[in-house]
Order: sequence, then C-alpha cells, then structure tokens
Amino acid sequence: MGILSGNPQDEPLHSGEVFNLWSHLFGTKAYLVTLQVFYNHTGDHDLRVFIEDLMENCIKQEEQQVEVILKENGIRLPPAPPGRPNVPIEDIPAGARFNDPEIAALIGKELTTGKIYDSYIMGISIREDIAQLFNEFHTQKAEYAEKLLKISKEKGWLVPPPLNLK
Repeated sequence: MGILSGNPQDEPLHSGEVFNLWSHLFGTKAYLVTLQVFYNHTGDHDLRVFIEDLMENCIKQEEQQVEVILKENGIRLPPAPPGRPNVPIEDIPAGARFNDPEIAALIGKELTTGKIYDSYIMGISIREDIAQLFNEFHTQKAEYAEKLLKISKEKGWLVPPPLNLK
C-alpha cells in the first residue's frame, strides 16, 4: 500500500491543501466578524434572522470543521479578529449605516465567491475527505444563496441586469 491509499484521514495533506485550508479558516474568521457588523446594521427582521442562521448553522460550522482538520495535522491556526458587540441599530448614525439591500447584496456576493473557492479546493484536493467536506460547504452555501435570493425578491432589493423579453 502506498502513502496515499487507505483511510483518507491517515494520508498527509499536500501543500495546496494546507494553504487553502488555512486561508479558508482565516477568511471564515474574518467573515464572521463582518456578519456581526451586518447583523448590527440590519433593520429588516427577515434579513436579521437569515444572517443569524447563516452565522450559526453555516459559517461557524465551517470554521469548527476546518479548525479540527488543521489541529489534527499539526498546522498552526490563523489569528481571529476580535468579535463585535451587539449594538442597537439606533446607535449607528444613518450616514455610517449599511442599508439592508446593500447587506443582502454583499452577503450574496460572498456566498457566490465562497462557492467558487469551495469548488477550487475540491478540485485540488487529493484527500477524499477534504474534497467531500468542501462539497458539503458548497452545497450549503448554494442553499443559503437561494434563501437570500427569495428574501431579496420579496423585499424588492434585487437589481436584475437588463432582461431580454423578446
């Protein structure tokens, strides 16, 4: 048996997997702080519920799962920016506040970028468990993107490109 056969967890990570797992975790930790800021700026109830669900049931889970893999493989974890306190929206000056449509668009952009990055990591992985994990991340982000699209349509926040009605 070779070094890359058998139980995937017993196989070594290659340098691309290490770099991308570490980078993913670094970005995820920063994105959690960004979502905390967006949560504070959000006035719409449905969007607040969506952001809270996204943080708790998607992004934090990704953070935890990737941390475990890096720790198990003896890789130093990236630093995390400090979390942000919850602040009443009334305490944020109107000129400094993100608007709900802007927040929805920025989260949608991040979900799209995340799916692309997840696909890339799946493509470079030679450990099946890593590829499968990022496939799960991709699928979950796609589900959240669909939920956000529905919210954006319902609220009238979606700005479509020119429509071809021919």
